[in-house]
Order: sequence, then C-alpha cells, then structure tokens
Amino acid sequence: MKRTIAIALATASLTAGIAGAGLTAAPEAARAQSHDHGRPDRYTVPGDAAGSRFEGIGVDERRGLFYVSEVTGGEIHRGDAKHQQAEEWLAGDGTDGRYTARGVTVDRAGNVYIAGGPNGIGNPDRPDLWVYSDDGALLAALRVPGTPDAFLNDVAIGPDGAAYFTNSNDPQIFRVAQRGGAWQAELWADAAGTVERAAGFNLGGIVLSADRSAFVVAQGNTGRLWRFATADGTVSEIDTHGADLVNADGLVRQGNRLTVIRNFSKTVATMRVSADGDAVFGVEQRASDPDRVYTTAKMLNGRLLAVDSKFDEQPAASGPYDIVGSPWG
Repeated sequence: MKRTIAIALATASLTAGIAGAGLTAAPEAARAQSHDHGRPDRYTVPGDAAGSRFEGIGVDERRGLFYVSEVTGGEIHRGDAKHQQAEEWLAGDGTDGRYTARGVTVDRAGNVYIAGGPNGIGNPDRPDLWVYSDDGALLAALRVPGTPDAFLNDVAIGPDGAAYFTNSNDPQIFRVAQRGGAWQAELWADAAGTVERAAGFNLGGIVLSADRSAFVVAQGNTGRLWRFATADGTVSEIDTHGADLVNADGLVRQGNRLTVIRNFSKTVATMRVSADGDAVFGVEQRASDPDRVYTTAKMLNGRLLAVDSKFDEQPAASGPYDIVGSPWG
C-alpha cells in the first residue's frame, strides 16, 4: 500500500469519525510498510480463482509456523513468521473427506488439529475433525459421537494435552486424544440447561485460563462468556458487567489480558481476566479495520496474527488474502 497524501487524509478522517463514536481506530493503515524485527506486517495466503474465505489460525511456536484454514474448500495453508508468502499445506475439495475447515490449533508435538465446521452435517460419511502430524500425515479423521449436526468451530489444547472442540450448534465441547494407540473423540461437556441454545452461532472461541483450571468460551450470538472447569466440565457464566460482546468469535489470552474479536461488529474488546477465568474486568472496546472482518488470532513469537476472513465480500471474495500482524497495535 503506497503512503499517499490521500490515504493519510482518509486515515485521519476515519480516526476522527471513530473517535467521535467512542472507539479507537486501528493503526494498521499508517503502518502498512513497517516491519517487526525483519518480519513482514502481513502474510499473503493463496486463494482460489473463484474466491476464498478464511477463518481459523493455529501456531507452532517452536518452529515459527502458522496454519490457516480455508472455509470455501477446506484447504490448510502454512506460513513461516519470517516469510511473507504462505503456501498450501493440505489440499481440500474432498481430501481426507474435508470440504471446509474452521478452527485450528497445534499441540507441543506439532500435531495439527482442524475443526470441520458443518463439514459432516447431512453427510454422515464425512469427518467432523482431523488430526495431522507436523509433516502432513493424516493421524485421524473423526466423527463426534451423539449428534449428526455438530458444527465444530474452534479448538484449544487442554492441560492434559488433549484437544477440546466447541460446538456452535449445541452447548457442547468434545475432547479428542489418543487412547490405547487409537485417536478417539468423546463428548466432554454438555451445558444444556445452563447455556441456552439460540439461533446463530453458539459456542465458538475457546482459550485456556492462566492457571489452567478452566476454559473461557465465547457464545457469539448472545455475547456471553462461559467458564468450563477443566477438572470436570462444570459450567458457569462469566460476569462481563454488561459489556457488548455480540459477534464474539476468536479469543486470545495473553497473561491476564483477554482479547475478544467481534467479527462482523468490526470491533475488538480487551479486558483483564482472572487467573482462573472466573471474572473479567475493565472491558474496553476499539474499532478494527472497517475494510476487514477479522475472525480470530493467535500469538506467534510475541506478535498477534489475525485472520482477515473476507466474509463481507459478496458474492465472491477477491485477493489479496492477508494474515495481519499486530493489527491493533
């Protein structure tokens, strides 16, 4: 992006307008050409000629890699923190039964876990999730038990090393791990009766609390946050003190700071969160880039990487397709 006077004026005008609404403008336009310790500001992800949309991101801190999921075909792209161009790592369009993909995470061994969103809905022969080794070998392609319409949205690694997947169609979390040498998926927590199922996307973003005693989980359609105890899956609501968190999608925890990415609201909420994930304080809202719909983000080597989904481009999205570094300063 060239830094022309026109862009500078447009940015200033946008900042003033947003400030008048009580929100803080994102500084990324003013920093478009800056680099952080030799790393590019933005990473380019390959897309399809017919248009692509992206959602999830997982990171391998030890190797400096990130993985991004493509909604339109289920491709998984991999990038290196030091290089601007990411590459297709896993093919989609039916590869291993994968036609779409959502949340992504990576465990300490470098295994990559992928949530399938609606991949299996109406198609009982298709998996709901996948596990791959760091060299791309398929370790597992699984259906979750008990429900034919699971929408696996996001995934996080628990204190036991297992992967925990949220279900956006029901207030459920599924646990995936090896047992007796075989990968298995089981229903770990069912919050029916506590978390009311509503129209739209229910449970989504998930992060582990600082003391590892609980998961903090977002319910995007209602804007509520929930605490799931890692010991037994007990569920309780987190008091957000009336903060507007509707469209909460991805969650990022950095120490006692929790970031809630509110996709179509084009807003980011930051707050302090207790070590056990039981309470949040000091919620602040700021506008994100009005030309992007961020879905989620992860920390990689001390820097936040956020996914620009292209969800607002209709009927088809067009490139460039970006993963943005430090989008909110």
